[in-house]
Amino acid sequence: MKHRFLVMTAASLMGLAAAAPAQANDRYRERPPVVVSPDLSAPWVMQLGRQPGRVVNGGYAVQVQPALQRSSLRGDPQPARRAERRSLFGQDPMRTAAVPAPRKKQIAPQMDPIYLPQHVEYSGPEKPGTIVIDTASKFLYLVQPGGKARRYGVGVGQEGMVWTGTQTITRKAVWPDWRPPAEMIKRERAKGRILPVHMAGGPENPLGARALYLGSTLYRIHGTNAPWTIGTNVSSGCIRLRNEDVVDLYERVGVGTKVVVM
Repeated sequence: MKHRFLVMTAASLMGLAAAAPAQANDRYRERPPVVVSPDLSAPWVMQLGRQPGRVVNGGYAVQVQPALQRSSLRGDPQPARRAERRSLFGQDPMRTAAVPAPRKKQIAPQMDPIYLPQHVEYSGPEKPGTIVIDTASKFLYLVQPGGKARRYGVGVGQEGMVWTGTQTITRKAVWPDWRPPAEMIKRERAKGRILPVHMAGGPENPLGARALYLGSTLYRIHGTNAPWTIGTNVSSGCIRLRNEDVVDLYERVGVGTKVVVM
């Protein structure tokens, strides 16, 4: 046994002697650079902490440092400097500003879909090509052959300004000018609204894209820049349609067309 122990010891010494030169040479080798994680919350850093709170990360239990403790590692300003900033800006600059609640989108007034153009049955006495306006239901009918009619939604006169009768189209105009009657100017001035004596045709003009003049009256079938008023009693006696609809009607009728207002 003593001989075996000596042999093993000798073998061990030989192994150590062989490894010694390699270890000596390693001392002079260039070591790789030490890379420090830029993320100070990396698990190996967090394991150094002694703060309470254990989180299992990838199967290893690590100690989590509170946010306030970690913020000091990022170079938190001195308390005096933070107090000075609060006095200048009225709040702690290190705190995240409150995000304002998104504004609710304003929804533009909408026209009731029932007033969109559509083809309907017609059993009245008027001949094809005649325009029939039902002021009570706020519909304009262009009578067509075969017991049919093309129906449009309209805005009609306010209370006390609705009229009935039969006229003919005496003139047609594209983007017509607007010259409010003197009576209308006076009436609106009493309400605190000043109307222009003349307004050139265009998108801002209340007569809209087209106008069909009725006889020698001041009334017209015209468009509007306020389509949400279709289906209401809103005008001073004129019949208004959406711009899209008055353009469509304009192309379907001519001067001399009969217009029946009921």
